[in-house]
Formats: sequence, C-alpha cells, structure tokens
Amino acid sequence: MSKIRVGVDIGGTFTDICIMDAEGGVITRKVSSTVDNYARAISEGLAAAFAEHGLGAGDVAELLHGTTVASNAILELKGARTGLITTKGFRDILELRLLRMPRLYDLTWEKPPTLVERSLRLEVDERISAKGEIVRPLDPAEVEAVLERLLAEGVEAISVCLLHSYANDVHERMIRDIIRRKAPEMVLSISSEVLPEIKEYERTSTTVINAYVKPVVGRYLKALAADLTRIELAAPLLLMQSNGGLTPAEVAAEMPVNIIESGPAAGVIGAQVLARRAGFDKVISFDMGGTTAKAALVENGEVSRAEEYSVGGGIMIGSRLMSGAGYVLKVPAIDLAEVGAGGGSIIAIDAGGAPQVGPQSAGAFPGPACYGTGGTEPTITDANVVLGYINPQHLAGGSIRLHAEKSRAALAAKVAAPLGLPVEQAAYGAHRIAAANMIRAIKAVSSERGRDPRDFALVAFGGNGPLFAAAMARSLGIRSVIVPPQAGVFSSVGLLHSDVEYHLSRTYRQLTGALNLAELVAAWQALEEQGRAKLAADGFAPAQARLRRFAKLHYRGQAYELSVPMPEGPITEATAARLDEAFGDEHERTYGHRAEPGEPVELVSLNLFASGRLDTPGGGKPRTAPPAEAAPTERQAYFGPEHGWMATPVLRRGHLAEQDWVGPAVIEEYDCTCVVPPGMRVRLDPHGNIAIETGLAA
Repeated sequence: MSKIRVGVDIGGTFTDICIMDAEGGVITRKVSSTVDNYARAISEGLAAAFAEHGLGAGDVAELLHGTTVASNAILELKGARTGLITTKGFRDILELRLLRMPRLYDLTWEKPPTLVERSLRLEVDERISAKGEIVRPLDPAEVEAVLERLLAEGVEAISVCLLHSYANDVHERMIRDIIRRKAPEMVLSISSEVLPEIKEYERTSTTVINAYVKPVVGRYLKALAADLTRIELAAPLLLMQSNGGLTPAEVAAEMPVNIIESGPAAGVIGAQVLARRAGFDKVISFDMGGTTAKAALVENGEVSRAEEYSVGGGIMIGSRLMSGAGYVLKVPAIDLAEVGAGGGSIIAIDAGGAPQVGPQSAGAFPGPACYGTGGTEPTITDANVVLGYINPQHLAGGSIRLHAEKSRAALAAKVAAPLGLPVEQAAYGAHRIAAANMIRAIKAVSSERGRDPRDFALVAFGGNGPLFAAAMARSLGIRSVIVPPQAGVFSSVGLLHSDVEYHLSRTYRQLTGALNLAELVAAWQALEEQGRAKLAADGFAPAQARLRRFAKLHYRGQAYELSVPMPEGPITEATAARLDEAFGDEHERTYGHRAEPGEPVELVSLNLFASGRLDTPGGGKPRTAPPAEAAPTERQAYFGPEHGWMATPVLRRGHLAEQDWVGPAVIEEYDCTCVVPPGMRVRLDPHGNIAIETGLAA
C-alpha cells in the first residue's frame, strides 16, 4: 500500500506542497506558481520534492488539490461562450436577478455583466406547474431550431433551466437527449442535475456558472493529468470543493460549480481538525495572505456553511446582509467572509486626507516597495518591515531578500509626510487600519451570525495571519490564539485531513404540522441510497461512509430559509416538533428573535452530506517542534505610542518548547512570522501549536 498523501494548494505567487508520510511526518515546499500553466508548477515541484527526500511517484496514495482556476475564470470573465435554453418568458432572469444591491445608496453602481449575453439566451414554449404537471408540452422541433441557432453562434457550452424542472424534469431530459444526439461533443449543464431545487434565479445562475466554467476546468484537469503522467504519478486526483469536502477529478470536471471556492476551503478544514485535537469546541479561522484575508467559523466541531453565496462581485467588505454584487451560486460552501487586506495591500491617503489600506493590491509584481522589483507604492508588508516585525533577511527562509530602505522611503514620502507623522507612527497606523478591516471579516462570521467572538479561540495561518492575529484577538475580546505548525502553507496541510464528500438535495415542501411521514421517509431513503451509491463507486466500504441529514425551513411566508440538522433516528410523529424547536433556536441565534408558538413552519428542502473517510497517515499524533539550533536574538520593534520602540526577542518555534515567554516577541519560521504584543504570554502546546494568551479575563 502507498504510504504518502500529497496536498497541493495553488496561489497567485506560490504553489504550496505538503507531503505527509505514514507516521504523520510532514514535508513542505513552496515553489513559484507558473501562471501560464498552473499545472506545471505542481509536477515540477513534486518531482523536486521527491528527489530531495528520496521518494517516488509510486509512493503516493492520493494527490489532493485546491485550485482557483474556476473562480479566476469568473473573476476575469474568461469562461466559455455559453448559451441558455429556458422557458418562454424567462429569458431575462439573469438580468433581473433579485433586484438586490450591495451598496443601497450608490447610484453609480452597475450590475456585473451576465455570463450569457442576451442573443444567446433562447426560449422554448413549454410549461410545467409547481406540482410537476405538464401544462404545455415541449415541441422537439422547436428545441432543434433553438439548438441550431446556438450552434451557429459558436457556443462552447449550453445550459438548460426550465420553469419548475425540480418538480418534473421530463422536458429538460428531452432537451438533453436532443442536444446529445445533434451535437454529441457539446458541453451541457442541466438544472435538474446541477440543482434540483426551487427558486428560478438561483437555479438558473448556478446552472449557467457550471456550464461557463466547465470547459476551463476540463482543460486544466487534462493538462494536470498529462503533467502528472510525465512524472509517472498515477495516484487518484481529488479536488477540494467549496463545502470543504474532496471530490474525484472526474466528478469535478462534470460539476465544477462545486469547486468554485476550492482555494480557501482547505485551511478551514485544517482549523477544524486542529480544534478537535487541541480540545477547542469553538474556533474562528483567520487566513491572511498577500491580497486578501478570510475568516470562517468552526462551532462544536462543525464548519459553518452557507447555503448560497456570490462569486465575481469583488471582495466582501460590508455587512453579510448586503448582497447582489456577484453571480449567485446556490450550492453549499464554507461560510467565509473576505476583505481586501493582505501583505500587498496598498496604503494610500484618500481625497479627504485620511489614510486607507486596500482593497487595491501591489500583487506579486511589481509587489511591495521592499521587493525591489519596481513597486513604488507602500504596502502593509512595507509597514511591517519598518515596524521591525518582518526580518528583511528571513522572508520565505531567506529566499526572498527585502530592501528595508525602500519601505521606509515609500512610507515617508506617501504616508508619513502628508499626515505630518514620524514614519514609524504612520506605519503603525496603517497596521492598525489593516487589522480593523480584517476584524470586520471576523465579525461578519460571528456577531453578524449571532455568535459572540469572545466565546471562540482564533486559529491564525497564511503568510501574514500570525503577524496580526494576537492584537486583533485582544481588540475582539478573544482570549486564545493558536498558530499551527506549517502555518504559512496551512491550506495544503488542511487538504490532507479532508474527506470525500457529496452534497445531495431535493425540494420538498410541507408544513411541519402536517408532515406525510411515509412520503418523507421515502424521500430521505432515496437521497441516502444515492449518496451510498456515489461513495461505493469511489471505492468506500459501508463502514467508511457517513451520512448527515439537514433540512431547510422557514416560517410560512418568508423568502429565505435556515438550515438545521435533521433529528437523528427514525422519522416519527415527534420529528416535526423537534424540527420546529431546532429551527426556532437557529432563527433566534441568527436574527435575535423567534415567532410565537404555533406559527406555521414550512419544510422547504432536504439536504444530505455523504462523506467517505480517507485514512490519514499518522493518526493525528501530537507533534513537537524541533529544538532551536541557535540562541534567541533581539531587534527593535515598534508597538505604538504607548510602548514605542522595544528590544524584542526573536525566537524560533523550538525556543517555546524550552520555556514560556512574555511579549513582546517575534517568532520567525520558514513560511510566516508570528508577532506577540507586549504583555501577552506565549508557549508551545502539546500538539506543537504556538499558543498565545491575550491576558483578557474569562
């Protein structure tokens, strides 16, 4: 049996590779991303890592991969030329959307362009009722005529979304069969296969996105398979989904809508595993890279998931209640909040004379001023160099040398001088503004979801997360900060702890006070049989399968639902009361109130998560940091006007195994830097994590 698993996470600048052996030992490697062909960086990086550590491609059990190729296609509007076939009267549903705006009083805001231009959105004169009854039959000749028009326009993909097809998909299947007969090579996306649920706009948008990115994802996976074959790696390829579960590459190629937010999800799964091992019931994951920072919630061991989200509408910086900026996807995804604050975020003075940070970024090129590659705008990385937090000689283990004098000059000229401040105060102010922006993301997934962040620990990772986390935690009233091993490549580590997962759903509308139990049992059994069949096809034994049932409900008359776990055990007369109680609790937690007893509650849809457990090497044994090879050093670091410049110990993780320390302290590692502000206590926990106590009372 093969002994290693490989996790690969691609970023805009670096590709992170993490290899876990049979004993749980971890090898990490960072290589430059190959923007012209991201797959090449994976094969070249793996080949180099195997050669360096005496491994072979035949030793790999699975290759687990997180990618942003699908989301980039939407962000850059570089997906396939796509057509849409829909019911007569619904041609413009992608234009009308939900009439929601992300900025209510901004009269200059414009909707993003539709992914299917109007000339490629064609109608057929058919009708099915909400009960699944055929009101107006579909004419095959009309379908053939519509298809000919789309083929003449040179479309690469066709999406099909007919009214009420979730209740009866007979007409969609007829269209599918005609297209496969007339154009067998055409890429197809059928709504009853992608999302058999109520709500026409959400279903249409999701189906169109699946078709739009399908050829792009297909080409990428084909190129990756060719590169892996070149290095003789034949292990199964699994991709991270937006919901935090893995899926075989073949399934991802057919349903790429499930991997749109593949990139950020793996880090949250890593935080979930860390929380379970370290004994934390509630944690907030905080991932800060070079361009954005992301936050997510893990509560009682479970990742918080959103039932729908938007992509391609820019970075989320406002209230979670404001939506409408991007393209809606009604598929489960880890509930992430994102802000435009990263190491490359540009510090500027706005028209009113106030400093601002981001969302504009210097990116990888020209990059921050300190990179010395042509960047002239000061960034957060430049501010942290000036403050003494980042060692110019140590970034990425010393492979990237920074020019501290360029950071100081850029900040002095473009921030400090206009504000009339010393350069270190200007840098510290920018650092605090970036932290405040990122605190908004943490509040978006906690207090705006009815959760008190003070009840959670903060798990910080990414290249810049540990640098900001402790000070942010103190501002939020959070008492504990955890920085895991390999924090800078933690998303690739998280891939190694993920399971294969399928999400299955169907619309099922009944009032909980009048449930047809026999019908409900049959509906659940059908979903569960489908889930078990998918896992069995992937080679999972029944003992490795885990089925979790969820229900979406709302008070009768509401337009939006909340998801709650379906009560365990057989479905009985008591099930309705337990569902009502669970929904009422979630409604009160989310919105601050619940209806009076007796208010009708409606069951809207059934949702099943079917997961297959992969064997994780090492069994999750605790790790200890290697002993530090040299004594701690010291440098000056600035901690604001209250403390000024302070002589600050510079440590390695191994120094924390020898004794506890009290801040200020800077902990330098190959892939990230951790800053411990004055007065905070830091130690190494039994699992090898850096544990920071902010000093706040319980």
